[in-house]
Amino acid sequence: MSDQSSSESPTIQKVSNEEGGAYSMEVEGAARPAVLTWKAPGENGENRVVDHTFTPPEARGKGLAGLLVEAIVADARAEGFKIAPQCPCVVHKFGKNPEWEDIRAPLPR
Repeated sequence: MSDQSSSESPTIQKVSNEEGGAYSMEVEGAARPAVLTWKAPGENGENRVVDHTFTPPEARGKGLAGLLVEAIVADARAEGFKIAPQCPCVVHKFGKNPEWEDIRAPLPR
């Protein structure tokens, strides 16, 4: 049994395949995890369209969606892909973080 204090960052799980993926974290007391989903348009995988975020109602306003966005931003920097924000939450986070513009991609047509 683990003893997690409120100062510990939640563990973010990642899954992916050629078509897309997700970042998620369990939320104590919630039936569903917080989730960020993305799609990989085209064949080269150099861009990821972040199309959805979800935070369980009982955990909203605690910054969990922001943690998921920061995780994909960190991966973009480490792995060399760019992010095309489509989800309004992610668009908002990019607007508040101009230092992320170098990893921002346009939405595919």
